[in-house]
Amino acid sequence: MNQTKGYLVLMLHAHLPFVRHPGYTKPFIEENWLNEAILETYIPLIRVFKNLKAEGVPFKITMSFTPTLSSMLVDEYLQGRFREYILNLIALAKEETKRTTYDPHLNYLSHKYLSHFESTRDLFEETGGDLTKQLIPFMDSGNLEIITSPATHGFLPFYESENSIIRSQLRNGRRTFRRIWGRDPKGIWLSESGFHPGVEDALDAEGFRYFFVDTHGVTHSTPRPMYGVYAPVEVGHGIFAFGRDPESSRQVWSATDGYPGDFRYREYYRDIGHDLEYDYVHPFLKSNGIRINTGIKYYRITGKASYKEYYQPDWAMEACGHHAEDFLRNRMRQAEWLYSQNKQPAVIVSPYDAELYGHWWYEGPQFIEFLFKKMHFDQSVVKPAFPLEVTRLIPRIQSVKMKMSSWGEDGYGDVWLNGTNEWIYEHIFALSIEMHHKAHQFREEKDPLKLRVLKQMGRELLLLQSSDWAFIMKTGTMVDYAVRRTNVHTNVFMFLKEMLDNGTIDEEKLTSIESENNIFPDIQVSDFL
Repeated sequence: MNQTKGYLVLMLHAHLPFVRHPGYTKPFIEENWLNEAILETYIPLIRVFKNLKAEGVPFKITMSFTPTLSSMLVDEYLQGRFREYILNLIALAKEETKRTTYDPHLNYLSHKYLSHFESTRDLFEETGGDLTKQLIPFMDSGNLEIITSPATHGFLPFYESENSIIRSQLRNGRRTFRRIWGRDPKGIWLSESGFHPGVEDALDAEGFRYFFVDTHGVTHSTPRPMYGVYAPVEVGHGIFAFGRDPESSRQVWSATDGYPGDFRYREYYRDIGHDLEYDYVHPFLKSNGIRINTGIKYYRITGKASYKEYYQPDWAMEACGHHAEDFLRNRMRQAEWLYSQNKQPAVIVSPYDAELYGHWWYEGPQFIEFLFKKMHFDQSVVKPAFPLEVTRLIPRIQSVKMKMSSWGEDGYGDVWLNGTNEWIYEHIFALSIEMHHKAHQFREEKDPLKLRVLKQMGRELLLLQSSDWAFIMKTGTMVDYAVRRTNVHTNVFMFLKEMLDNGTIDEEKLTSIESENNIFPDIQVSDFL
């Protein structure tokens, strides 16, 4: 038996902003972000976990489910929206099995989609629509470690000067995790991997023991880490930072030679919602007349040109197996070389957006299943591990001081602060300072109605601080929605403040506001002190 030369920490970051709009005549197509993620990523990953467990294959995966996403997964209204969504897709797939009878291969694919949608519905209903109940058993069995993030995925380095923002983001992130997942989180995914010096004190105050950063977050530390990103570093208070391995990331993420670009894989951008006659697909779009993706895609990547050929599932699965084998073989070589240099097992940290697996890369969940099977049956050089576990398995860990860093373009937060989105921070800071003052002013308040107003002000503020709105403005997709959410949360906060200042609280309007943005039911005014 070969000695273990390395540990693979596979980290999947699952996040969506809080999008919940009950009671509107026109549906918000942004609610489909959650529906698509459930259909294409979360349920396929649950299937993989079930398959591995059924076949006796040990696996260890770390996932972050952000408080906004966790809250949406347990929300009855949004569960109902997914039921409507999947039943609509089943109806569309049934129509497709009739429409495609002229083409045997298309008909075969349409039946596969119908079966896939029906099995998704059945798995969703196994726990009454609450997918957290499907994941918790894997936590209990030691196969899955779930961690949290700041409450609304706020980018903490930008708020270094306003400690109340950092405290309220971290505190509500931990509290929400405890309420939904039934335990305290050991680690945290700092939003956008954003670290700044001093945040370790706030992390320690909330009980977090580890977090993740991009490669340069570790390699630019002082003193320079002896083992680079291939061992965690301690940053104070016994808190560990795990740096991203660039080599394993490149194999999956690279736009030029990453696995998801293989010509045999399903083409994301060819969907019948855009390809077929509008009059045919329109009744199934539920999108105010806008063409959107349905999830039914009949073509493979084929090549770099616009010409596409039919998707061949068997070819894609063959590619998936080869890529899992290649990924593992490269990790083995990497671990063996690093072991020869460092004289201790390498810790290879591979973090990805969870939605890459299934949503963007349709075959991604199957890749994960193949990878763990090959890791178990074909070798003993690299083993899967959880973050804190490896701190006990390697002999030496260095203490360092880290500088500010993030992931994303240029690696220092430029994506979330630039000419497209800088205007939002004036609102965020003004309202955050106001909320801090109000928390002090009403720290002894006992009036339940005033407390409701203050807590809803806190919810609106946290939602305003989400990094998603700045990101959307930078990328240029759905910008109107991001601008609208920024303005709405700002205006609602000011409306609530005015009621509080005037001493005339309209309980009916307050209840209406609470019913839409009902996140963080256990928020406290003291979170903003």
